[in-house]
Amino acid sequence: MHSLASLLSKLTTYSSQNPFPATPAELYEPCDYILTLGGKRLRPALLLMACELFSDEVEPALPAAWAVELFHNFSLMHDDIMDAAPLRRGKPTVHTRWNTTTGILSGDVMLIYAYKSLAAAGAPDLVARLVEIFNRVAIEVCEGQQYDMNFESREDVALEEYIRMIELKTAVLLGGALEMGAWCGGAGAADAAALYQFGRLAGIAFQIQDDLLDTYGDPEKFGKQVGGDILQNKKTFLVLKALEVASAADQHELRNWMNTDAESAGKVAAVRALFDRNDVPALVAAEKARFQSEAFRYLDQVQVAPERKTVLRKMVEALFVREF
Repeated sequence: MHSLASLLSKLTTYSSQNPFPATPAELYEPCDYILTLGGKRLRPALLLMACELFSDEVEPALPAAWAVELFHNFSLMHDDIMDAAPLRRGKPTVHTRWNTTTGILSGDVMLIYAYKSLAAAGAPDLVARLVEIFNRVAIEVCEGQQYDMNFESREDVALEEYIRMIELKTAVLLGGALEMGAWCGGAGAADAAALYQFGRLAGIAFQIQDDLLDTYGDPEKFGKQVGGDILQNKKTFLVLKALEVASAADQHELRNWMNTDAESAGKVAAVRALFDRNDVPALVAAEKARFQSEAFRYLDQVQVAPERKTVLRKMVEALFVREF
């Protein structure tokens, strides 16, 4: 079985062998830029790991893995525009370094190249199955992004709605990557479905961890503006949990902060203090652990030797305690 480092090296080699064109530079340089900002390449690595559960050869799955990575970065490029985010992985976002028009068009071409890579993923019947999964997941990611934007103007978002939103916006792509990798490796339908559920549930836990890091992370490690969700008045898992468990006075205070455009360290500190005195970080961490435990039950159902799951299991476990 390949280590994570070995799989990432294969991805790097594959990307260098399949570069974007040199011209027009204004279109393709932003694509190269976002791909070299130091992302973890989690999703394509998961696809390759899923493939390797069932096959000793991962090279045939590289086109599908790279398609997932291109799609993910396309979505980040456009999400950053919608969120007006100044930083991505500690560096200026594409629309900040260039402009919004460039961010839109370069993102568009990345999506087209994702399909081009997917078309090279193998026999026609396999490509058709992969495209079906890819399309389903891509539509759901867009739906999740729309729900996220809808929540910005709603005062009555329920925690269950938020979980569904992060499932669509983040988790289904992790599940889809694993499902695609399973088919690339020759898995049966039951194992592919179990891996999808594993990734979906792990993805929800992953996003809950991301919410925690946005408020409590180390800025030097996190790579994004800590407290950015608070400044943007986002209804994160922490905010919605606080509105469930806090005293009436604290709920009132939190809603007041959520209705202000104040962009200062004082706002972040005040909301974080409110979370702390209501034990919100511990409550949210418990929810994360619940989804994590349920995810691993699905991994246990996959019918391969336990030792073949070791690299995948360790990688996902590490995601739940990450600091960036």
